[in-house]
Amino acid sequence: MPRNIAKYQTETSSLTQIGRAVIELEAAAVSALSGRIDDRFVQACRIVMECQGRVVVVGMGKSGHIGGKIAATLASTGTPAFFVHPGEASHGDLGMITPVDVVIAISNSGETDEILTILPIIKRMGAKLISLTGSAQSSLALQADVNLDVGVEKEACPLNLAPTASTTATLAMGDALAMALFQSRGFTSEDFARSHPGGKLGRRLLLYVSDIMHTGESIPLVNEDASLREALLQMTSKGLGMTGIADAAGRLIGIYTDGDLRRTLNKGVDVYGAAISEVMTRDPKTTRPDKLAAETVQLMRSLNISGLFVVDDDNRVVGALNMHDLLKAGVV
Repeated sequence: MPRNIAKYQTETSSLTQIGRAVIELEAAAVSALSGRIDDRFVQACRIVMECQGRVVVVGMGKSGHIGGKIAATLASTGTPAFFVHPGEASHGDLGMITPVDVVIAISNSGETDEILTILPIIKRMGAKLISLTGSAQSSLALQADVNLDVGVEKEACPLNLAPTASTTATLAMGDALAMALFQSRGFTSEDFARSHPGGKLGRRLLLYVSDIMHTGESIPLVNEDASLREALLQMTSKGLGMTGIADAAGRLIGIYTDGDLRRTLNKGVDVYGAAISEVMTRDPKTTRPDKLAAETVQLMRSLNISGLFVVDDDNRVVGALNMHDLLKAGVV
């Protein structure tokens, strides 16, 4: 075997071993946190729940990046929060913190100068302080109202220097705090969607059938006395691949689709002479305007159909939509 190929294979094996070792070490670090979800964790949750202002997260370096993520998770799950860089706080941004806020300070060592510098002012103004540190005896931990221990035995870095396992553990503790608050507040999927209106989840949870459906003259609809030819013209002109059939009171009694047309032709039915009532599908499935669009997608998929009419409580047609409308709205 050529030397360079043998070397590459050795390096490949070594790389996979290193990768697995890192994952296992960080998984162990996160697993160890489970035993630290105790009275201090409950106290931290209660401090945030009782907060009359916002949660302000501070952290330097890698802890700052983790802090930004924790603040974003809190904000999107019902706890108003934002991140402040502690270095900038000393130069004016401290004015963003008020006495009714809660500060979450993150520092693995618990001795980060930029954080310790602003602690006296935070304490003096009366804002509550929660710390996430790797040392319960650090300056930051001792000055906090409650300290959450996120310490790890060692970093995943071979030199035990680069923040790796410690940042993973801190992020996991932040998620635990956010999710505990999430459930305590009774936060719902609709509440979550309102915080994410631009995302696919937001569209799925905020869009109703009434927001998407075709209405008025855009609805393909004929009366029960219409001919098949008239129904086909209606179906073609409205471009939804179907037409509804309504009685004299406007109540939906049938549907005729592209698929029905193929079946009609296969049976040799006279397209120009037949009445729509002879070939339509009776008592079609329908939906309501106040249904979530996502629910309608599931209904259509379960029935293997591509279009639905929307009816009111008296089964009168108020709208129509097809799968293309749902795709265009970003619900599918």
